[in-house]
Amino acid sequence: MATVDIRDVRKNFGSTAILHGVSVGIEDGEFVVLVGPSGCGKSTLLRMIAGLENITGGQVSIGDRVVNDVPPKDRDIAMVFQNYALYPHMTVRDNMAFSMTLAKAPKEVIETEVTRAARILGLEKLLDRFPRQLSGGQRQRVAMGRAIVRHPQVFLFDEPLSNLDAKLRVQMRAEIKDLHQRLKTTTIYVTHDQIEAMTMADKIVVMHGGHVEQIGAPLELYDRPANAFVAGFIGSPAMNLLPGTVQGGAFQPDGGGARWPLPAGAQATEGLRVTYGFRPEHLRLAPDGLPLTITLIEPTGSETQVTGRSGEALVVGAFRERITARVGEAIHVLPDTAQAHLFHGETGKRLNA
Repeated sequence: MATVDIRDVRKNFGSTAILHGVSVGIEDGEFVVLVGPSGCGKSTLLRMIAGLENITGGQVSIGDRVVNDVPPKDRDIAMVFQNYALYPHMTVRDNMAFSMTLAKAPKEVIETEVTRAARILGLEKLLDRFPRQLSGGQRQRVAMGRAIVRHPQVFLFDEPLSNLDAKLRVQMRAEIKDLHQRLKTTTIYVTHDQIEAMTMADKIVVMHGGHVEQIGAPLELYDRPANAFVAGFIGSPAMNLLPGTVQGGAFQPDGGGARWPLPAGAQATEGLRVTYGFRPEHLRLAPDGLPLTITLIEPTGSETQVTGRSGEALVVGAFRERITARVGEAIHVLPDTAQAHLFHGETGKRLNA
């Protein structure tokens, strides 16, 4: 196991800058998730850590060794890819043993390590099968097993669950997290799925446009987003983000409609352009609240998600109560001002104390 230190890392493809000075410190044994929309640079950063992409500027260290110019095979890392990258003509056993076979490890050592990894991943009965005979989840376990037998200092996962169906993704999320808790190996995991990030990470790195927007524990990012981008990206359903201005000690959304009470501790001057943010679950029904004209009702069983219009603004609420009102009718709501946020209209930075 090892720490990973990423300092002011930059990446250019020709004249196009992809990463703009990314810095992240990863502790020994930590599970860190790089998350962001497609094209934000997270997979490029992972490939640079692995040695599969050259570093234009900055420094990557694994343990106490700078690895900028170290070949991938000498970095003591193991990578699990999105498409599994299994050899179709090899059995599960041979796929898992491949790196050790190349290294000319003794046969008894290979057998011991493959058996151990197969037991951890529940693959004992599948060792003589070929990849074509396996389900997507089983193939992903084999790819993980191939990484485990190497006893790497760092595991790298590049969107490993994106090819699986929704139910299997949930199962594999739990299995990968359980694997990490047992092996305690430093893990860097790339995904565009913020639910994966929230449920798996010790620490999340939110990236956007080649920059790091915020680094922190999942609930820290959820409760105290540094800016409007993080607020809108982390959480499902997404945070309501309404543009408008501060007027008369309240928030006036663009397009008219009722004024909303300012968040507790908001630091905003009269007339300032802001974005008002609150999560759907922080909206409550209140007879004396603001009118919300329903445009969509989505019952999920445990809660009811309601989309409605306040003036020109679309607002989503998630309620534990059963909603009896229908589309076209109005309900009255208030946000929890202790959980709401104001973001600067130009910079996007959170203004709350």
